[in-house]
Amino acid sequence: MTPAFWRGRSVFITGVTGFKGSWLALLLAHMGARVSGFSLSPPTKPSLFADGRLGDIVDWTEGDVRCLDAVSAALERHRPDVVFHLAAQPLVRASYEQPVETFATNVMGTVNLLEAVRCSLTTQVVVVVTSDKCYENQPVPGGYREDDRLGGHDPYAASKACAELVTSAYRRSWFEHGGPATVTARAGNVIGGGDWARDRIVPDVVVALASRQPAVIRNPSCVRPWQHVLDPLAGYVLLAERARLSRGEFNSAWNFGPSSGSVRTVSKLADEICRQWGDRAEWRHDATAQVHESLLLTIDSEKARATLGWRPVLEYDQAVAWTTRWYRAVLDGADARPHTARQIAEYQELAA
Repeated sequence: MTPAFWRGRSVFITGVTGFKGSWLALLLAHMGARVSGFSLSPPTKPSLFADGRLGDIVDWTEGDVRCLDAVSAALERHRPDVVFHLAAQPLVRASYEQPVETFATNVMGTVNLLEAVRCSLTTQVVVVVTSDKCYENQPVPGGYREDDRLGGHDPYAASKACAELVTSAYRRSWFEHGGPATVTARAGNVIGGGDWARDRIVPDVVVALASRQPAVIRNPSCVRPWQHVLDPLAGYVLLAERARLSRGEFNSAWNFGPSSGSVRTVSKLADEICRQWGDRAEWRHDATAQVHESLLLTIDSEKARATLGWRPVLEYDQAVAWTTRWYRAVLDGADARPHTARQIAEYQELAA
């Protein structure tokens, strides 16, 4: 990442009140960007956005991406140079409970954002963040590559595949010749402090351990590419820089996954969190029937490594340690914003 590129630059983030949106806002603000955003109110309580007082540094408009007029008005008001689209219904289990809301938010929300960008006179780059789950669940050696087939068994995965198709359609129909650079980004399973969403492994374990109760794990044998949230965010930021300075050669999909050593089962991640947490922390398996989730999911990030020069900075053990340390500190009374800012500064030093 190049801090000088972002200094004073106008950046607009949808989903800014969410877990990844909050980290991205803090990262960009740390580099001197003028950050604005559009989002529903913080989706959890507690939340990094609220506890970190991000409203002090983000010019935030509360609204729903399912409303085109609201998205267009916010974009016109803030007139950003770079747009990061993170607003989404982000949970697999919730997509089974609320499929209509999931498709409306993840598909039509993307349509609305891109339509607003199409009418914008200032936006030069739009990064649409989807998911590693956008691929058809047919595991391939070495992980999914960007040109592998899109698909999705569950409503969440299918909605993210649809968001990829929507973005491709807007890029080909309007943006390829003279429009904003338009890219999509697919990350692995991110972990990090400040995620309080229900039905995610880290917050579920942390909340249980903080209450001195055994954590309950639904699918311990599932294999995932775990990575600290700052690694894919750094990829998104680097991709936006390169896309802004290019003439369209980066207009495509990009994977940002961890090294192969970070691909572990859910049970291994739970074991490591419990070990680092101490206090005789433990977990147990919930053996009741669960909704379908992919048993194996990995992605290949060679394209980003070779073309962008991006690489993950934090290995698996570091990612878990940084995550556990964040929660322990904040639950013990540390101020979330400066604590998060310190991790961002440390990350940038390691990445330099």
